[in-house]
Amino acid sequence: MVEFMEEPRCANCPIRQKAELKPKSLLGRFWRWHTTWCPGWKTYQEYLAQQED
Repeated sequence: MVEFMEEPRCANCPIRQKAELKPKSLLGRFWRWHTTWCPGWKTYQEYLAQQED
């Protein structure tokens, strides 16, 4: 299991927040594509899973 020192940047990312408001926009589609390969996003998902435990 991974230990997290602080909340990942994705938690407060303004681009992610705007993309979530309008998922069908160009920015929303770019964000969705970006999450398929971004190692930071994968780390953020692990962080969220750990917070649920």
